Amino acid sequence: MATYLDFEEPLKELEDKIAQTKEIGENTEVDMADKIGELEKKLKSKTKEIFSGLTPWQRVQLSRHPDRPYTMEYIEGITEGAFQELHGDRNVKDDKAMVGGFGLLDGETVMFIGQQKGVNTKMRQFRNFGMPNPEGYRKALRLMKMAEKFNKPIVTFIDTPGAFPGLEAEERGQGEAIARNIYEMMRLKVPVICVIIGEGASGGALGIGVGDKVVMMENTWYSVISPESCSSILWRSWEYKETAAEALKLTSTDMKKLGIVDDIIKEPINGAHRDHDLAVKNVKKAIKSYLTELKKEKAEDRIEARIEAFSKRGVWK
Repeated sequence: MATYLDFEEPLKELEDKIAQTKEIGENTEVDMADKIGELEKKLKSKTKEIFSGLTPWQRVQLSRHPDRPYTMEYIEGITEGAFQELHGDRNVKDDKAMVGGFGLLDGETVMFIGQQKGVNTKMRQFRNFGMPNPEGYRKALRLMKMAEKFNKPIVTFIDTPGAFPGLEAEERGQGEAIARNIYEMMRLKVPVICVIIGEGASGGALGIGVGDKVVMMENTWYSVISPESCSSILWRSWEYKETAAEALKLTSTDMKKLGIVDDIIKEPINGAHRDHDLAVKNVKKAIKSYLTELKKEKAEDRIEARIEAFSKRGVWK
């Protein structure tokens, strides 16, 4: 059953009316085509109206929507099932919040890595709500180095509320693991594309977020802190999360304007959570375009441009 956010309620009402009208037509054999067409036109218009005027907080809500496609769905869709997952950091264990492996992108082998959230309560616990431990980042780095060894491009999918903040994670070197990934990703000789498909929070996102192309899907966010945490620090309450979301400039449009990300991938008119197939198709098309562009450059030039681009980020006049 589909989940609707508060600002999507008008769409739910119209969809219910369309379903009821269709049912009446089927049960009574009365031609309701004109009425259905009128309602569908109204639904399309209302959808466009709502989604063209979203606030930053509403985009944050959409990025966390439970019906939104997660990393594995993008990987399976892009590779059309030709994906071989690889496990473990060869040190502690296999972190289920971080997934990765080789897959075929229209016949070309690519290393896909990403944070995976669960689709239900049991899976969310299994995946630790998409919050990797240090071994998750070390697994990701191991796979990146493997891709570099075999000269295969890397695509990362970012969707995390942050790296796991537990005591055991800190004991095993959470900060060091993320810092090491940032350092090593800067120097990878193969093309690296980072796609924010949901939440891009703090160092948890940066741990797999250094690349030649860093792009965001339309209804995602990227920030050093979540609006709720920012609100609780500044106002000692979560009540000001909407104000915080506005001030943080965390939407894809803001990030592009500030030069933090390189591009925005368009979502279906009613959001990725309502049309998974089109969302996956748009991401696949964008990745292929970026790879074609990046493969024309020499490895040394890519590394130099990558370092220069990240050195400029966060600087403003």
